[in-house]
Amino acid sequence: AQRHVLTYMEDAVCQLLENKEDISQYGIARFFTEYFNSVCQGTHILFREFSFIQATPHNRASFLRAFWRCFRTVGKNGDLLTMREYHCLLQLLCPDFPLELTQKAARIVLMDDAMDCLMSFSDFLFAFQIQFYYSEFLESVAAIYQDLLAGKNPNTVIVPTSSSGQHRQRPTLGEASTLEGVEASLFSQCLENLCDRHKYSCPPPALVKEVLSNVQRLTFYGFLVALSKHQGINQALGALPDKGDLMHDPAMDEELERLLAQIPGLVNSATANPEASCLPSRTPPRVGSPWRPLHHARKMDAESDGSTEETDESET
Repeated sequence: AQRHVLTYMEDAVCQLLENKEDISQYGIARFFTEYFNSVCQGTHILFREFSFIQATPHNRASFLRAFWRCFRTVGKNGDLLTMREYHCLLQLLCPDFPLELTQKAARIVLMDDAMDCLMSFSDFLFAFQIQFYYSEFLESVAAIYQDLLAGKNPNTVIVPTSSSGQHRQRPTLGEASTLEGVEASLFSQCLENLCDRHKYSCPPPALVKEVLSNVQRLTFYGFLVALSKHQGINQALGALPDKGDLMHDPAMDEELERLLAQIPGLVNSATANPEASCLPSRTPPRVGSPWRPLHHARKMDAESDGSTEETDESET
């Protein structure tokens, strides 16, 4: 139960039944072996539906790692993208990834409503990590924060609803300047109780307490920014490297060089322009999953068409 084995067994059986004709050619035992190898490697989430990607903490961490590895050249090249362009990149890995989650992550970086502003890859990535991995926890935190602003009893049990999203609960700029957030010690007490009851993933309580112990008052988005920049929380989650190592991935670079060497006509141009050798990084994940291509080939053309459209949008 702790490792969500039943979730993966159910998914594997569904994949087996949907593609039994293809799988029968090489055997069920081999299919299950390759499926669970891909789960261990974290490639099982590539091009899957959002409901599966967010189904387990391991799936979420795997998706974060895949997004970083595929698109780190955006940061390496120093490119700045808008929220919608980052959303297009997310949709290359998960076609039905919800725009709302991308918007919430962008608000952590931008701190205002100018959602068309440019963001660096590292700023967006670490904000997105917090918002995506701890989304249920942050919904409850947003509800607690609003109750504290309204002067309600902080010991009241908070039940998040679909209307408790961060952007809907956020105070106006006038309110924020007047209230200047909430008292950090009281906020910390409420979050400590929340973490004790946690039924979903939340940051390590000791690190959350550390973040809140450094200030007397803080706003909700100030709290999210502090979480996104905390190295200890990033290390505890374990999906991304430290910010200083964000652009380094020797294993992926070696794999890209190997794949490029197999593509006629690209070897000379890649050698002449080293940065260009990183551009096809959006395609290697299709090879990275050892089991899906065996029974997913019929869907590849449709996915490729959708990915081309998204790519065009992200580059315009």
